Amino acid sequence: MSLFRKIFGSSLSSSDDEKEQDNSSFLPDATNMSIDEQFIYNFKKNGGKFLYCENLEEVKEQFENILQENDWYESNVLCYEPKLFHILEENKLSYDKSPNPKFLFSNCENLIAEEGSILFCSKQIKQHKPNELPINIVILATTSQILAIKSDGLSGIKKKYEGDIPTNITAIKYFEKAKEEDFTQYGSAAKNLYLLLLEDL
Repeated sequence: MSLFRKIFGSSLSSSDDEKEQDNSSFLPDATNMSIDEQFIYNFKKNGGKFLYCENLEEVKEQFENILQENDWYESNVLCYEPKLFHILEENKLSYDKSPNPKFLFSNCENLIAEEGSILFCSKQIKQHKPNELPINIVILATTSQILAIKSDGLSGIKKKYEGDIPTNITAIKYFEKAKEEDFTQYGSAAKNLYLLLLEDL
């Protein structure tokens, strides 16, 4: 049984009950958690919706659940990655550069444990700034993409694309509307973000 299954159970999302648990004084200090635990803790704290998948069949099932929950069937989607097109086609979703897509469907470069953020580059989002992307985002990532800190992600991008380093490297961190008194999120574009996390370790 995987670490994620033991800790978080199957196909968990960040519900109100879980948010209450996140505030519990019985939770371990984030600094003592494993990198995987720290990412999930910080990601959910930021308002992200986390869905753990053990295999591709569960990915497809959870993706369909997201579509049903939001009534996104037969919608237009923003997606720049051909390897994801088959999932959209199976669900009769159009990805032909609609001016008003319902959501972005994408991979990412890395998941950053330290801040619970998702690191992108132009390979996934072209030259769009975060505030130019749809408010709704569905990300498909793997457990091997979880890194401790952002500098590890930047080093990984440099190594992965050696000789052709992509542009527009950016991280999205806020996944719910900031409270009025939270000035740290000023100027940030909050997103309604679902993370389909596929076990690959």
